[in-house]
Amino acid sequence: MQPEEARRLCIQFSRFFANKLLRIADQIKARLSTLSRRTASAQRPISVSSLNVFGTVTDGEVARVIHLLRPKSSPLDCLPTSLLKASVDVMAPLLSHLANLSFSSGTFPQRYKLGHVIPLLKKPGLCKDDPANFRPITNLSTFSKILEKLVLSRLRPHVLSSVNFNRFQSAYRPGYSTETALLKVVGDIERAADEGKCTVLLALDISAAFDAVDHSILCRRAERDFGISGTGLAWLRSFVTGRSQYVAVGIERSETTALSSGVPQGSILGPLLFALYVSPIDDIVLQCGLRYHQYADDLMLYFALVPSMFTDLSLIVSCTEAVSSWFLENSLLLNADKTEAVIFGTRQRLISVDGSGGVTVDGTIAKFVDAVKLLGVTLDSPLTFNQHVTNVARACTFHTRALRHIRPLLTIDAAKLIASAIVGSRLDYCNSLLFGTSGRNLDRLQRVQNTLARVVLQAPWSVSATDLRRQLHWLPVRQRIHFKLATITYKTMMSDHPSYLHDQLCHHQSIRSLRSSTAPLLQLPPVKTVFAARAFSAAAPKLWNSLSARTRSANTSATFRSSLKTELFSAAYY
Repeated sequence: MQPEEARRLCIQFSRFFANKLLRIADQIKARLSTLSRRTASAQRPISVSSLNVFGTVTDGEVARVIHLLRPKSSPLDCLPTSLLKASVDVMAPLLSHLANLSFSSGTFPQRYKLGHVIPLLKKPGLCKDDPANFRPITNLSTFSKILEKLVLSRLRPHVLSSVNFNRFQSAYRPGYSTETALLKVVGDIERAADEGKCTVLLALDISAAFDAVDHSILCRRAERDFGISGTGLAWLRSFVTGRSQYVAVGIERSETTALSSGVPQGSILGPLLFALYVSPIDDIVLQCGLRYHQYADDLMLYFALVPSMFTDLSLIVSCTEAVSSWFLENSLLLNADKTEAVIFGTRQRLISVDGSGGVTVDGTIAKFVDAVKLLGVTLDSPLTFNQHVTNVARACTFHTRALRHIRPLLTIDAAKLIASAIVGSRLDYCNSLLFGTSGRNLDRLQRVQNTLARVVLQAPWSVSATDLRRQLHWLPVRQRIHFKLATITYKTMMSDHPSYLHDQLCHHQSIRSLRSSTAPLLQLPPVKTVFAARAFSAAAPKLWNSLSARTRSANTSATFRSSLKTELFSAAYY
């Protein structure tokens, strides 16, 4: 890219990001003036515990943080990360002293508040000429990230243990993930179908959510809802305020711009602070009587109805109005144009539902679509996962062909590593949702894995794919699904997290004392349909109880995974 072109893009992106926030602020002011009432919210309980100061930092703690840093450096660094790691014995005492001074004074160093913003495409294939298709990712200095990691280790346990933290927020929490969030939402939909109901789901979108966070509201919420005060609150206020940034494209950069709102996308603390900021949405949705789930700024509202009731969607409309009003009062803008609506249910029930209409969201009608992409997984109305499997197979085939071109230049270990990282990760992403899917879908994914095994081992088509997978020690697709679901079940039982999945599991109480009682079984819930039997509450106990007593009684996660893979590998190949 020529310097003149890069300079032009820097200015264009910088102006676009700044003007976008101004447009959002103007729209919020205009919308607030038309609101006839403020959003009603329940009185939130005060946190049981308080956090006034951040604990003292030790040299050893800083050294551990430095060792865990990624090898990449920031353009704002005064020395590369590799040199920082090499001189950890010298730098750890200096940085621990800096952290203790920062925490005791409640001040975040001003020189670390500058952000190096890199525009990244939101999705592959979007037009690169439109700045709206780019997401501003802030690259901060390594010293800033070290300070943030030290604060995160002190702040996160306090925030997550608070009764005011959103229990259905699955982002930035140990034991929670996009997969557990989807298991909860899809499970609720499948259990509702067992009662003869269809589910309306709205996927809401917030415009520039991280960049529009109001600093005064954030600090007030941290103090009132989460008991953060004293120098701890002063440090957080110092961290989010007084920031500035510039946009960089190649070696060119725009002028530095001051920021009056937002938490940096790309920072360590930003995601947790945003989750803290939007935590009261739990009160708003539950008052309306709807179910919901949240992952960062992705909010899913859903409500189950019998087909004859689909002519009246006033409840979900009133809930979206309440949610939109709350967002406005907290300086966030719901983007109704990007909201998607879909109806889930069995094929028989969907036939009796009129899906030609839609749901009114902020004066805009969100038409019902046949499928929606949530957290990287495409969910179609009857939850067949046909379209999702098609997307996964297409992406895996593309990367497998690319690997075939360079395979002669790679060692066998390098080829296995690339195959697992680029293709295997796509096969495994949220694959526990495919438990109980059609044999056709499993066969399609299995052919993808078979082709990948042939490319890695450079084997001709005449060689059995089963022998190749066994040589690579790869579990087949069906067993990989069982492995993931059983692992999530084990972690949920052992750690009680995520809580919304743990509540769906119930230990089986045996009438008689049996030798197998030391390896606990799970109670199988009654289900009427095959559709509902795929829900986590039914699939997890069924799979768990089919495992050997030795596997179920494993004491550690590593032991369980090793025993589970051995059991599934033997069942698949021997």
